[in-house]
Amino acid sequence: MNFLASSKHSRRTATRLLAVAALCAASGAHAQQAAVPKTLRLIVAYPAGGVSDVVARALGDRLAAQMGTTVIVDNRAGASGAIGMDAVAKAAPDGATLGFSAISPLVLSPHLGKLPFDPLKDVAPVASVMYSPVLLIATPASKAKDFRALIDDAKARPGAVRWATSGSASLGHIVLEQLHAAAGVDITHVPYKGGGQQLNDAIGGQFEILSTNASPTLSSHIQSGKLRPLAVGAPARLESLPQVPTLGELGYKAANINSVFGVFAPAATPPALIARYNAEINKALASPELRAKLTATDNVPTGGSPAAFAKEIASEFESNARIVKAAGIKAD
Repeated sequence: MNFLASSKHSRRTATRLLAVAALCAASGAHAQQAAVPKTLRLIVAYPAGGVSDVVARALGDRLAAQMGTTVIVDNRAGASGAIGMDAVAKAAPDGATLGFSAISPLVLSPHLGKLPFDPLKDVAPVASVMYSPVLLIATPASKAKDFRALIDDAKARPGAVRWATSGSASLGHIVLEQLHAAAGVDITHVPYKGGGQQLNDAIGGQFEILSTNASPTLSSHIQSGKLRPLAVGAPARLESLPQVPTLGELGYKAANINSVFGVFAPAATPPALIARYNAEINKALASPELRAKLTATDNVPTGGSPAAFAKEIASEFESNARIVKAAGIKAD
């Protein structure tokens, strides 16, 4: 099934996700009584050793300590998180399997092609865990000292400013297309295959602007002065970069996008168990140890109810449907 969305399909998305969340909310009173399995498998939709894996393992350790259970991390990387989410969707809905992933396999990938699972029916949101801010970085090739200077440069030289992302249909690409529409600029997209070479070329001035998620490696190059942050896609300014405005502050609210990560369960998992896991995840996110781990990797803790998470996913699904269609975005 191709999930290129119509408005009718998007409304069904919101209805399905919120219906699942409502069941979980109704079971909230029984959350603490819901028995968890002795062994919990946490599927991580990314490779071992990366920032997402580090965060997922830290969360798993906290959950194990809180619930007195064993948490086994199972890395299922590939296809921008879709392989891991497919494994979650196809797992037995007995509460013994959860998944950790960005929401992009549910809200962006469906608009780019066929998936091996139905993102609307086969997984249930449990809890939002964090967001990873998207930074817009000026390289040595750019003379822009702030974001408004970048926009002025792009308007003065249509097509001359080059904007590098981790790939076609990546989050950085979505931000660029939103700016094309909102600012009326013509900026050339330079898609890479991942982030390693992209960062090296940024330092070497092979393009003017780098759009990428915040990370400790990126922060080190910012601190050294090799790269200059112009704006951040986030609800609020980052503690580590308080001088850098959000895109929303600059008047580009539609482009104020970041990577949201959370925990998911197979769709038929008992609502009482989902409510229990939600409560445990929120408790874990309140711990100074886990919060320190997240902020050390330049991520921002979130938390909240299954209903709030489902609403955010439904909103992003609808937004991405419009962006992909309007810009004609295609996957690599």
